[in-house]
Amino acid sequence: MPGQERDLPGRRRPRAEGLLGGAAEPTAPRPARPAAEVPPSVRRAALVVAVEAAALTGLAAVLLVFSVTRTPDSLGRALAEVVFVGLAAAVLTAGALGLWRLAAWARGPVVALQIFLGIFGYTSAFQADRPLIGVPVLALVGVVLYLLATPEARLAYSDV
Repeated sequence: MPGQERDLPGRRRPRAEGLLGGAAEPTAPRPARPAAEVPPSVRRAALVVAVEAAALTGLAAVLLVFSVTRTPDSLGRALAEVVFVGLAAAVLTAGALGLWRLAAWARGPVVALQIFLGIFGYTSAFQADRPLIGVPVLALVGVVLYLLATPEARLAYSDV
């Protein structure tokens, strides 16, 4: 029939596959890539990111308790803050797992959140006069960014 490729034995092709430009032949399986060894600096960065994720999870829990037990100015804003912090904790958790496995997608979100955490740490330490909060956050951010910028980490991600 015109417009339809030949069917493979034992496989019935959907009509939409032929109409919408489906592959005429099944693609060959990808060759197995040797698993890249994760450098120690990336493993250390993953551990520090996991610590940050645990801290943000705890912060989200504390904010939730404060939102429920106290009377915030706006309950919607308070709950939105809890959701935002919880979402950041979830992204950092996924990023820590991705860094541990040397997944190519993990470095970008982790670095982006480190920049936001650095802004938060700077604001807390120097503008809000809360150095006990801001300085440790800045230290963790600095450690993660340094570990991901080491030559071995950059080379590991250039091969992925």
